[in-house]
Amino acid sequence: MELAFIELLKGVLSVKILVSAFLAILFIQSGLDKVFDWGGNLSWLKGHFEKSPLKNLVPLMLGVVTVFELAAGFVSAAGCVVLVSGGEATIALLGAQLSAVSLIMLFFGQRVAKDYVGAATLVSYFILSVLAIVILA
Repeated sequence: MELAFIELLKGVLSVKILVSAFLAILFIQSGLDKVFDWGGNLSWLKGHFEKSPLKNLVPLMLGVVTVFELAAGFVSAAGCVVLVSGGEATIALLGAQLSAVSLIMLFFGQRVAKDYVGAATLVSYFILSVLAIVILA
C-alpha cells in the first residue's frame, strides 16, 4: 500500500513539473515575442482594435500583457526548477495563477475586438492553467 502511494505521488509530481514547464514555455516565448517585435505587435493590435472602445489604449494594454506574460513564464520556470529539485509547489502555483490572469486579459481583448475565433483558441490554454492551479494548490 505504501509503495503504491509513493508511486502516485511521483505521478502527481511529474504532472506538476510538466504543467509548469508548459506554461513557462508558452508565456516566455509569447512575452519575448512581444518584446523583440514590439513594433509589429503594436501595429497588428492597433488594426485589431481600431473599431473597439479600446483603440486608444493599445500601447498600454500591450505593455501590461507583456509584463504579465513574462512574469507568468519566468515564475512558472522558477517553479518548475523548484519542483524538480524537490521543493514545494508554491512558486509554480503563482506561475499558474499569473498564467490564468494573463489569459483572461487576452480573452477580454479578443472578445472586445470581436475576434471570437481568436478568443476560442485561448480556452484550451485557460483550462490548462486552471487545472494547473488545482494540481499545484
